[in-house]
Order: sequence, then C-alpha cells, then structure tokens
Amino acid sequence: QVQVVESGGGLVRTGDSLRLSCVVFGRTPDTYAMAWFRQGSGNEREFVAAINWNGGSTYYADSVKGRFTISRDNAKNTVYLQMNSLKPEDTAVYYCAAAEVLVTTASAYTSWGQGTQVTVSS
Repeated sequence: QVQVVESGGGLVRTGDSLRLSCVVFGRTPDTYAMAWFRQGSGNEREFVAAINWNGGSTYYADSVKGRFTISRDNAKNTVYLQMNSLKPEDTAVYYCAAAEVLVTTASAYTSWGQGTQVTVSS
C-alpha cells in the first residue's frame, strides 16, 4: 500500500487554470493506477480522471473532458491534474487516490489523500 499527499488547490476565477499535484509514497509507487476524484459541498464524491501505471491509458469524466489533463512523472513519484477553463461547478475538494488496477470506481481505490480545496469564483 502507498500513501498520497495532494497540493496545489486554491481560489481562482472562471476561465483560469490550476495544476494539482499528488506525491505518492511507499513501495513501488510507480506500479499503481492513480486517479483524481472530487466532492463538492452537499454532493457525493465523483470520478474526475485516472491514469494507468505508465501513463499509457487515461480516463476522464465527461464533465472535464477537453479541459483537464491527468499525467504522471514516475521519476518524481508524482501525479498531476492540469485544470484549464475552470468553471464554478468545478469547485470541490479534490482527492488523489491509488489503486492496483485502472478503474473509475472509487471503491477500488485503497489509498486516499486528505484532499485539496479548489474554489472557482464566477
């Protein structure tokens, strides 16, 4: 099992960009699939994006497709979420998570970070 720590959240305006980072700690962190989920106030946690162990496969939620990009640098044990053209509805706590397989279901992810707040003002 690994541990993950997110960073990079903040307050931005509609149309701005932001990049989230997630550092992965533990044994063989580069063998895990990684994902970003988010949870807005009063909402359930939802899938945002996922990437396999070598970056060769990615999945995105329809709501962020074309605006967000997930990537990873295994030399730095870091996963990124580049968020462009941000909208107020993107406001949420963003969580990084690790799993042994590339899926979009939260229950499959066994390691979670503490979350980082992203707020997009209109």
